[in-house]
Amino acid sequence: MKMGHIAIFLLHTHLLLGVTSSLVIQSMPWRVSCPHQCVCQIKPWYSPQSVYREAPTVDCNDLLLIQLPTSLPQETQTLRLQSNLISSVDQSELQGLVNLTELDLSHNSFTSTRNLRITDLPALLSLHMEENQLRHLPEAAFFGLSNLQELYLNHNRLRSISPGAFKGLDRLLRLHLNSNRLVVIDRRWFHALQQLEVLMIGGNPVEIIQDLNFKPLGSLRSLVLAGMGLREISERALEGLQNLESISFYDNSLIKVPKEALQKLPGLKFLDLNKNPIQLVQRGDFRNMLHLKELGLNNMEELISIEHSAMENLPELTKLEITNNPRLSYIHPQAFQKLLSMESLMLNSNALSALHSQTVRSLPSLQEISLHSNPIRCDCLIRWVGADNDKPVRFIEPQSTFCSEPPELKARRVKEVSFREMADSCLPLIAPSTFPSYIEVKHGDNVALHCRALAEPEPNIYWVIPQGVRLTPSSSYGRYQVLTEGTLQIFGVTAEEAGFYTCVAQNLVGADTRSLTLQVEGSNLIRGRTQRREDSFEVQDVKERYALLSWQASHNVPTAHLSWVANGSLEDHHRHSTRILAGTRRFNLTRLQPGTHYKVCLHLGPNDTSCVHLRTKEVSMPDPLPDLTPAVLLAVSALLLLLAARACHGGASFSWKEHIMEFEKPHTTILTQEAKAFMTVPIPVKCLNQQDQGKVLSDGRGKDLRNEMLGQVAQGLTKEAC
Repeated sequence: MKMGHIAIFLLHTHLLLGVTSSLVIQSMPWRVSCPHQCVCQIKPWYSPQSVYREAPTVDCNDLLLIQLPTSLPQETQTLRLQSNLISSVDQSELQGLVNLTELDLSHNSFTSTRNLRITDLPALLSLHMEENQLRHLPEAAFFGLSNLQELYLNHNRLRSISPGAFKGLDRLLRLHLNSNRLVVIDRRWFHALQQLEVLMIGGNPVEIIQDLNFKPLGSLRSLVLAGMGLREISERALEGLQNLESISFYDNSLIKVPKEALQKLPGLKFLDLNKNPIQLVQRGDFRNMLHLKELGLNNMEELISIEHSAMENLPELTKLEITNNPRLSYIHPQAFQKLLSMESLMLNSNALSALHSQTVRSLPSLQEISLHSNPIRCDCLIRWVGADNDKPVRFIEPQSTFCSEPPELKARRVKEVSFREMADSCLPLIAPSTFPSYIEVKHGDNVALHCRALAEPEPNIYWVIPQGVRLTPSSSYGRYQVLTEGTLQIFGVTAEEAGFYTCVAQNLVGADTRSLTLQVEGSNLIRGRTQRREDSFEVQDVKERYALLSWQASHNVPTAHLSWVANGSLEDHHRHSTRILAGTRRFNLTRLQPGTHYKVCLHLGPNDTSCVHLRTKEVSMPDPLPDLTPAVLLAVSALLLLLAARACHGGASFSWKEHIMEFEKPHTTILTQEAKAFMTVPIPVKCLNQQDQGKVLSDGRGKDLRNEMLGQVAQGLTKEAC
């Protein structure tokens, strides 16, 4: 555990144990015959139960001693022998020190407690043996120290502890076993420690806390399980800790909040979950913890989202710290429910683009908030900053809280942007940090792809999977399922699931998209196909009247747009522009003129513009008609007669320029699809003159053409007038 976290945690511990005095008392001279090189003074001292004393102290630290000094004053209460070379202590060396209350042998050369032969020190309350070389604690390792209240064994090399190692320490209040080499925790260690209030056992390579591990510690008030590599906490792991008020899981490997275990701690006030690889704080993770006052979710590299009702009914929570999480870009508008006492909300140094006004309104007692060092999007979502509140929220470090979007407000201080400068609705923005561009998974793995977006109105989220199927929340398809919050789950991944996935967030204002490529080990999908030079803007295809453009956007920009101009014109009325959805990476530019030069520019920001030049293709002229045979001429004549009948019947005019017939070989006539559709309409034969009717219906060659071209004409004889 880092020093800063130790200091904070020990402060909580001291507050729990009643240390409230801030008075600093200076050392005073103690005029006695002091051992050679040692310093004798009267110094302030607090007992393990927070009772202040003025203690006669002998300080022999850092003297390279190999044994205790002789002629120690009999009135000595505190003996400090830190950072020497002492490897054993005998009772005779401490003979007569009946008032000795604290013995500090830390950072010496002890390899076994058998070399600590002290059994008759009735006043000894604190024993420091940290930073030695102890490897094992035998049975009754500290027998004879029945009044001991503090025992420091941290930073040794302990690999094993006998079940009865602490036998006889019935009055022990604090036990420090952190930073050793223990791989299991045995609850039999604690049977003799009925009065223990503080246990620090972090820094040991223990991956799993077993059920009822701490059950004998009914008086425990503070527990530190930091830096142990814990992957999970079972539901009953903390059962029996009815009086626990503070617990730290700092720097472990927890991938989810151990909510079931925490529910077994009815009196919990301080909770430290900092520096764990938790991705989502989910609905109900912190619910009905009625006495929780402070919660820390800091320095979490994987945290991306605080979900709906993640924190609910925490009536005494006054301070919430969620800081220094580089991927945290989404807090659900209704993440906080019934946090009636919340006064301080720390959200600085995350990847948050906004904090929804609903979130702020749900905290009636909020007094201060920290949002600096976030990429704040100064649009409709942050309007609450400028709203007229009866009790405005104080910004911590307002001079360092800037807008990063939109471009016209970039680098403005958030508090200086007026309410009127922000629209009352805005586009969705998918949190970029939740969305890698590429992931690779093993065959058979379960995968969760997270997609979150904030907007006003609240956006709807759906996914498009490689098969082209659109999946909405609460829907499933094969191995796929989309959860309410927008997470796409894939169960038992195979090569069939490899491919391109797109998340779409859409509201009434517009939409945002993000895409990723999923690679399955052993599949044929090549990662390189999806990789391009960052921010490249290029032409993929050009035809007579359209051009297909593509680019790799480095970030979502709600104001991104394309502009284009023909033949280098500088006139504004010749310049065209169209807005594109944030995150879009391909665009089909249509309605272009054939054979024309264009300059097309992609604008991703005020200082981020890329341009390309292109020339559309010329319109290709149709091939000359071949020599027409009599049969073909007959077919053309028949078509003309039918068109005349159509006109006679009041039908729409027919343009040959729009329906050009192509000829593949002599005697074979092929019509365009539009012409064929037209020819299948029943035409009253009565609309043709008698001579033409005879040609269409009785001519031998014409009969073949009738069957091929006229379709329903022969069957559409009616008596209706034209």
